[in-house]
Amino acid sequence: MTEHELKGLTLCKALQLIQERQISSSELRKSVLDRIDRLNPEMHAFITVLREEPIADDIPPLFGVPLSVKDLYDTKGIRTTAGAKLYTNRIPEEDAGAVTKLKQAGAAIIGKTNLHEFAYGVTTVNPHFGTARNPWDRDRIAGGSSGGSAAAVALSMGFGSLGTDTGGSIRIPASLCGIVGLKPTFGRVSLDGVIPLSPSFDHAGPMTKTVEDAALLLKIISDFDPGDCRTENMQDIRIGIPMAYVYESLDPAVENVVWKALNAMARMGAAIVDVDLPGLSDHQALWVQIAAPEAYAYHERNLKEHGHMYGEDVRTRLQTARSMLSVEYVKAQEIRKRIQMECKKVFEECDVIVTPTVPIPAPRINGAETAIPALGRFTRYFNLTGLPAISIPCGFTPEGLPVGLQIAGKSFDEETVLRAAYAYEQNARWFERQPPTS
Repeated sequence: MTEHELKGLTLCKALQLIQERQISSSELRKSVLDRIDRLNPEMHAFITVLREEPIADDIPPLFGVPLSVKDLYDTKGIRTTAGAKLYTNRIPEEDAGAVTKLKQAGAAIIGKTNLHEFAYGVTTVNPHFGTARNPWDRDRIAGGSSGGSAAAVALSMGFGSLGTDTGGSIRIPASLCGIVGLKPTFGRVSLDGVIPLSPSFDHAGPMTKTVEDAALLLKIISDFDPGDCRTENMQDIRIGIPMAYVYESLDPAVENVVWKALNAMARMGAAIVDVDLPGLSDHQALWVQIAAPEAYAYHERNLKEHGHMYGEDVRTRLQTARSMLSVEYVKAQEIRKRIQMECKKVFEECDVIVTPTVPIPAPRINGAETAIPALGRFTRYFNLTGLPAISIPCGFTPEGLPVGLQIAGKSFDEETVLRAAYAYEQNARWFERQPPTS
């Protein structure tokens, strides 16, 4: 298989070729490994590459297609580092629940992808395993914390990946790297065997080139059947636009691309309505009040005994939680429940909520720290509420950097989210554009 042919394949297209016997899973795996060998030394998408894993090429529905998993998922007999020096030699005895489901479905796990250390950051500037670079501009971040997964998928180093999302860690890198990233409803996908960041907010989900690919992987890892979401009809979909807060502070290039996407949806028949999201302007403080203590609780002993092994940014972020009061944590959880209840009323006015995924294009690696507050501005809210949300490509800035569109829906209504995303994707077809540096 040529480089050009490999880059043009989606997960579903690769499966079709295998089933039609136009290519074998072994040939496909070799092509992917060759590509990883060529690109990974600079891109730092993978921490561990698995060359000798057995290939389940006769097991449907995945037939040995190469996939990766974020190095936060336990893999039996294979190190799971969480992107941390402290866990460099950590060898789990069992697979994470989602990994087990992938293997049972015939996936070939090609490797463990790079991430922000312990998933506690949005840049994947990792001091231990290297910085995951953006496929569209290697001087820019891939985003985080699932930055390695996003870069790997965008560069066809595998046909999908499993990421995790606590405040946007699937959707942010998906947006910055120009791929699809789906955060399902809280609790939809098992977190068994996934190293935690904040159990109240942690989600597991797929990262792929297309919405159809994401729907397939979601079905496999969650035992959820989204039905046939492959419709290009948007005439019965009401799109809620939270003008206040969300559309007030966008980079002009991002704003221009997003409004073009919204106008395209309207031309396809979607109704655009203005909505107000409860607690939106205050949600970041609530997220920190809950997530920071939960993260510190997991790391407390290791920080005391091995604090020097943590990267400075993650260590500092964790240690700030030591002085937080438990009463404030409880109050924040109570406010969160109220917001979740009030949010249900919003969906009486609309079927999905649409925002930019990230308000700015991918920042440069040098100086990325200054952009951190902006990167999760629109994603954390849907971790607070636990609602399903997907990021899909919706265009490019004049510099050629991807822009992502976030579509969120009602609790456990991934079907509508995927249907809206698929309809726009098939009309716009941004997934056909390949990174120029690959």
